[in-house]
Amino acid sequence: MSDVKATVSSVRISPRKMSVVAGLVRGRSVADALVILEHTPRRAAKPLAKVIKSAGSNASQNHRLDSKTLQIKELEVSNGPSMKRFRPAARGRALPYKHRSSNIRVVVTGEEKVKKKTATKKKDEDK
Repeated sequence: MSDVKATVSSVRISPRKMSVVAGLVRGRSVADALVILEHTPRRAAKPLAKVIKSAGSNASQNHRLDSKTLQIKELEVSNGPSMKRFRPAARGRALPYKHRSSNIRVVVTGEEKVKKKTATKKKDEDK
């Protein structure tokens, strides 16, 4: 069993909102997680599904893991860079606020595909 990861940074959704959706799929299989996220009516579900699908593809294509046995081992949502902005307020003042963003890190684990044995041709030495 080996671990494969995929990350995405600076997704323009706050980490607090993203963590709610991440909690739905943490620890599940990749196939189950994608079905759950497909039916979740939150904006955070789409970028999270993309990262999980990317991690699954990395595992099956680059590391030869069986796509049927893939499980989400870790799903971490952390703070990304914040854009600082100002909102006009009464009496000519300006009040600061932040547009927050998220970094997502997914680690997937699974079993390696069994290599099929190729049939070897027997050489005719009786000629």
